[in-house]
Amino acid sequence: MTATWVVALQLGRHSVVDIVWGAGFTVVAVLSVLLAAAHGVGNPGRGWLVVVLTGVWGLRLAVHIARRNAGRGEDPRYADIAARAAGSPAAHLYRRVYLVQAAAMWVVSLPLQVAAHQEGPLTSGWALLVMVLGILLWAVGLFFEAVGDAQLARFTADPANAGRVNDRGLWRYTRHPNYFGDACVWWGLFLLSARHWSGWVFVCAPALMTWTLARGTGAPLTEKRMATSRRGYAEYVQRTSGFVPLPPRARRR
Repeated sequence: MTATWVVALQLGRHSVVDIVWGAGFTVVAVLSVLLAAAHGVGNPGRGWLVVVLTGVWGLRLAVHIARRNAGRGEDPRYADIAARAAGSPAAHLYRRVYLVQAAAMWVVSLPLQVAAHQEGPLTSGWALLVMVLGILLWAVGLFFEAVGDAQLARFTADPANAGRVNDRGLWRYTRHPNYFGDACVWWGLFLLSARHWSGWVFVCAPALMTWTLARGTGAPLTEKRMATSRRGYAEYVQRTSGFVPLPPRARRR
């Protein structure tokens, strides 16, 4: 994150940190497996499974955000944080954005680090069950996240939809299919470490990610912005689930 901050200062755009968020978890997963191997611990099969699943999720997210931000200026969120600085805007952003995200990345990735160091069989008994459940939940999450992002990108690319609410596809069943998918991905990755009590110690990691997406800086901030920029958003909120996908509610008369 410190290296990202230096690059952002050179580019004059701190929105680059959003690209590094997903890719950073891939780096953590790879380093965890390499450190486990260096100390002669862990199951290589489990470790590299974590790397593959994390890498597919993280690199897809990084590419998506990079494409979405191409040609745009600074993210208004970071411009606002810089404007509130009492001293150096760069130092203020480093403390408020980069260090906070570094700490969050460390906490959320704890199940990945633990899974890489866990020993024991990968394909027998309880270990096999939680691995299969974890992969299935990860796949459901990746589907909601990737498809939701693609549907939104197509919707916003059409000039006829300017100022309108996207209530098509997955967005018909949840106002945040991408955030719901993100939460599922991290519960799935957590299950890869759940074969042993050492994994359950860090159940706080996916719980923190889910809270952040649903109640913290994810959905609430997005909805605040959408309420003032999209026609009919109040009606959309009334009929559409806020997080977990559910059938649309009947419109009130």
